[in-house]
Amino acid sequence: MEQQAPRKERSPGIKLLFVALVGMVLTVPLMLIYALVYDRQDQSRTAQAAINAGWGGPQVVAGPVVVVPFRTTQTQNEEVNGKVTSRVIEVEKLLYISPVTNAVKTEIAPQERTKSIYRSVLYEANVSGTASFALPDDLARFGVTRERLMWDRAELRMGASDARGLTGGGTLKADGKQLTVQPGKGPAASGGEGFFAFLPWNGEGTLSVDYAFGLRGSRSLSLVPRGGRTQWAVQSPWTSPSFGGDFLPDKRDIAASGFKAAYTVDKLALGQPPVAMEDPGFPNIDDGAGNYASSAAYAARDAAEAASAAAAAAGGADEVVGGQARALTVGLVEPVNLYSKVDRSVKYGFLFIGFTFLAYFLFDVVGGARVAAAEYLLAGAGLVLFFALLLAFAEVIGFTPAYLAASAAIIALLTAYSAAVLGSWLRARFMGALLVGLYALLFVLLNLEAWSLLIGSVLLFAALAGVMYATRNVEWSAVGRREG
Repeated sequence: MEQQAPRKERSPGIKLLFVALVGMVLTVPLMLIYALVYDRQDQSRTAQAAINAGWGGPQVVAGPVVVVPFRTTQTQNEEVNGKVTSRVIEVEKLLYISPVTNAVKTEIAPQERTKSIYRSVLYEANVSGTASFALPDDLARFGVTRERLMWDRAELRMGASDARGLTGGGTLKADGKQLTVQPGKGPAASGGEGFFAFLPWNGEGTLSVDYAFGLRGSRSLSLVPRGGRTQWAVQSPWTSPSFGGDFLPDKRDIAASGFKAAYTVDKLALGQPPVAMEDPGFPNIDDGAGNYASSAAYAARDAAEAASAAAAAAGGADEVVGGQARALTVGLVEPVNLYSKVDRSVKYGFLFIGFTFLAYFLFDVVGGARVAAAEYLLAGAGLVLFFALLLAFAEVIGFTPAYLAASAAIIALLTAYSAAVLGSWLRARFMGALLVGLYALLFVLLNLEAWSLLIGSVLLFAALAGVMYATRNVEWSAVGRREG
């Protein structure tokens, strides 16, 4: 009987190359999972927008501000028959008078609404405050004199960026007298949305204004400070607030019963004059969690700026938007942003594949086990499947229970598979312990974001040292033979 020639065994270096190639192949499904997270997050935002429809988006409160028209002259250049001529015309403009002081109190009552498996944080807020107004003694230095002001058309304006949320009505009082509220004409900082009232004031002395209104919104509430000194006290039973915007609170208290925050913004920090012929435009709103004000508000701002430019060119009296306002923002964020955590966990997918393949490889070249490329590929597919399970379960039962369920399923699957691949339950138990350690480490890294780089770097150093020690006697270019 003819004896079969012994089959040549690949060198450890060639085996390592094949393992690396299989790992590169697995980057394709890992990237698909990464894209799936973004797609599901986009669907979540679409569902949240549907929940918020008819209720109100992220709200920006601006005001109060006193607006008084005045007549002035300006030079206009015209070209007639190729010659440029100048003429002086009388135009009507608006003077915006900011409050000397403005003390605002806000109580936010949050609630969660669901649609299918998606949730959105809505709220009802009660906003009230007291502001005082006074013309500066040197008014003429700001480009307007008292006799040109048309006090019979003076207005008191209050703004909310999404007028759909103004369902609770609003009140405005001047020196204790109730004013008749009309819709529209909000400050430019609120996108022109809000309400106003005609103001019986002639500019003499100090004007005291009291205001109050109910406001519906979602995700965040912002206040635009203006004038001399703005104080804002806000409280809510929501236990997971975020503080964003251009200023952070001077004091804040977050407890199991909710949070309280207090802001104080001085006129020097704003850099705005007490009176101006331009109204600051819509601010960039970030609630501290990556959420921004609604596109509708930004569209309203752009429309207001375009109308303002056209009115200025025509010499009209419509509002002129000047610069960009600043804002204080309180966001009502979810305690666990599952999509951001799943997104971060997928980024550690290469770490899982690398450590698992490394253990298989060491059992192969050092322990004598024989692991085929297809077995590497199947084990890697199980590791990639973990992230798909995590995303699917997290949308239904929450991140932490989903993480425990998905990791337990994959650990059990790969431990049983390793017993067959490595030919020993002792080796399989080692693989199971390795996976338990990796998933536990990943959970720690996801919750200790500030320490993730340090912990990951130390872990990789320890792994590299262990591999160097275990393979110190391996002849990487040697070609062995398996006995027939």
